[in-house]
Amino acid sequence: MLKKLRILWQGIRQLSGDDAYERYLHHHHVQHSQQNIPVLSKAEFFKRWQDQQWQGIKRCC
Repeated sequence: MLKKLRILWQGIRQLSGDDAYERYLHHHHVQHSQQNIPVLSKAEFFKRWQDQQWQGIKRCC
């Protein structure tokens, strides 16, 4: 039962965008760890993320 609740909670977080920064950190680590690209702060990430949401542009990097 606990596992099902955890999966449900993760789904809710993904749908609402609550886990967006954690997904960004994972993506940055996997895709850009060999490059000298600085990690965005949480505040800067959400500012950019929100700007993209309102502009309608959907891109990876």
